[in-house]
Amino acid sequence: MKPVQKEDDMEDRRTLWTFWGWLAAAALLLCTVSAKPAAAVQIARPSNAGGPGAAATLAANPLAGAKSFAVNCLPCNGAEAKGGVPNPGSTDGTVPPLNPIDQTMVSKDRKAFAYNIDLFIQNGSTPDGPHPAIRMPAWGADKMLTQQQIADVIAYIVSLNQAK
Repeated sequence: MKPVQKEDDMEDRRTLWTFWGWLAAAALLLCTVSAKPAAAVQIARPSNAGGPGAAATLAANPLAGAKSFAVNCLPCNGAEAKGGVPNPGSTDGTVPPLNPIDQTMVSKDRKAFAYNIDLFIQNGSTPDGPHPAIRMPAWGADKMLTQQQIADVIAYIVSLNQAK
């Protein structure tokens, strides 16, 4: 035989469930109203104006890029693009690493990743600071490297930043 519940006991349970329901609704409403939209990630861009070159769309060879990097980029970017080369007069005081590269530039989409790197190589960039000693040359705009060489350097930098 089942015990008979008292009417008052049932009323207490309904009141309790109503209370918890209203509390949950209020919490949900509060979270919805106070939630701020996430700020869009600002992708690193060069300080110098200009668009992409053809390099970002070319087939590339990272081994050839490593050779071009060693000849043209290593003095400023360091061995294996690790950065840390002193840059007096810049806000950071050093050349930033490309290995690992600024995470805002990384993309699983190879074309987007190449585009982000290409903008810097094509147009160069001047670091923040009163008088940075080292400024990135506009390798593409000034035609110091061919578009194929730039494509190869991009492939090399991308290869340094693959998931390990």
